[in-house]
Amino acid sequence: MMKTMVISSTSMSMLFTQMKHPMAMGMITMMQTMLTCTISGMMNQKFWFPYILFLVFLGGMLVLFMYMTSLASNEMMFLSMKLSAATTIMTTMMFMMSMEESSTWTYEHELSANEKTNLMLEKFYNQPTGSTTLMLALYLLLTLIVVAKITNISEGPLRKSK
Repeated sequence: MMKTMVISSTSMSMLFTQMKHPMAMGMITMMQTMLTCTISGMMNQKFWFPYILFLVFLGGMLVLFMYMTSLASNEMMFLSMKLSAATTIMTTMMFMMSMEESSTWTYEHELSANEKTNLMLEKFYNQPTGSTTLMLALYLLLTLIVVAKITNISEGPLRKSK
């Protein structure tokens, strides 16, 4: 399951470099974000960090969607047959390569990788770095509140034209 998601993520990364339409790029970025969050949650056995990561990416994508719809609203999106064929061939090759190597991957490798990841994440919240992480989160919250209070809704890049 994990290898399938990694292969899908790699295929989408290759597909992203060939896209020209902003909406297609946004859709690939959203799918890439969902795959990354799922992989991260499966590796950590804890889904709170991927959940927060997904919400942050989703907020950024909503802002980008507003800009794209105001700038490129009438642009048509076309699917290239060359691009579809190349992506299909590359994905098939990656699946075949991963099947060949699957005999060497064991559960012990996966277990040790999970333990290492958990240890890396726990270091952020133990002393002495826990207080630094908390201060950083509080600083970001304060900055968010200040920026929201300073900005005027009617004077911005997305204001309504008169």
